[in-house]
Amino acid sequence: MKIDLFDFHLPEELIAQTPLEQREASRLMVLNKQTGELTHEPTFRSILDYVNEGDCLVLNDTRVLPARLFGVKSETGAKIEVLLLKQIEGDTWETLIKPAKRVKEGTVVSFGDGRLTAICTGESEHGGRKLDFRYEGIFYEVLDSLGEMPLPPYIKEQLEDRDRYQTVFARETGSAAAPTAGLHFTEELLDALKDKGVHTAFITLHVGLGTFRPVSVDSVEEHDMHAEFYQMSEGTARLLNEVRSNGGKIITVGTTSTRTLETIARDHGEFKEANGWTNIFIYPGYKFAAIDGMITNFHLPKSTLIMLVSALAGREHVMHSYEEAVKQRYRFFSFGDAMLIL
Repeated sequence: MKIDLFDFHLPEELIAQTPLEQREASRLMVLNKQTGELTHEPTFRSILDYVNEGDCLVLNDTRVLPARLFGVKSETGAKIEVLLLKQIEGDTWETLIKPAKRVKEGTVVSFGDGRLTAICTGESEHGGRKLDFRYEGIFYEVLDSLGEMPLPPYIKEQLEDRDRYQTVFARETGSAAAPTAGLHFTEELLDALKDKGVHTAFITLHVGLGTFRPVSVDSVEEHDMHAEFYQMSEGTARLLNEVRSNGGKIITVGTTSTRTLETIARDHGEFKEANGWTNIFIYPGYKFAAIDGMITNFHLPKSTLIMLVSALAGREHVMHSYEEAVKQRYRFFSFGDAMLIL
């Protein structure tokens, strides 16, 4: 299957550079995955009209690290930019560094006038570096004071309030990027869903920067997916099994929640407490085992994310909906509008 099948023309001005003042103010496109019919709703809060008592929304409660650090080489004072990707063990992290050629094994980098230092212990995959950090106190508190949010490369504007790149239910620290479908929710909307009898369940998948890595091969089947850490609690597994047995719909919020549930359903045949690493790649032809619908944002052309959405709703339906989104001037990507597929 050629990746060009998932290409479309996207005017650059439709890429949302900043979040809306109100999270719920995003527009909502509803796609019927069986018929391809589209409905345009003025605000995301209209989601209340499409879910019923006994249904369950599954949200990713990962929290984004302020993972971009700016430091200097201790020996020369040369400026170094570091992006934390994954905690390997203890205080050792896999990172991306700019300029990477300046940082070799044994190089020491200092951040915040020495409040945080790191020594390079070797190379990692994809040209990255392993850094061993040294500090006093609690690492995440030091990082919170020195680090910046690692916004996606297509966002050029500065983020004035970095909490806007966190969901209101974020609690498990570990992501290099936000599960952006969840950014549309407010505490008030979650309460309204609860009042309607709609369940909410939480899983964790720590989003890696591989999310933004373009597909660089001509054929979809040749793409190598990055691995990300996930976990599901016993309580979430029990709730999802109950919803399924009672005939309720399971609707994932975002591609990260989708991949987590599908991984667990594939590996265990049911929902159960589990954790591990997943590199599941979902594209058209995939048979879903875990979900009935999904809430998602509008994704990059030729990305693995638009392929996942196409697997759920059909490529022709999805590509038509994206054409309509461009015509109707929907806002795209992380801070953009939302789509509900049912």
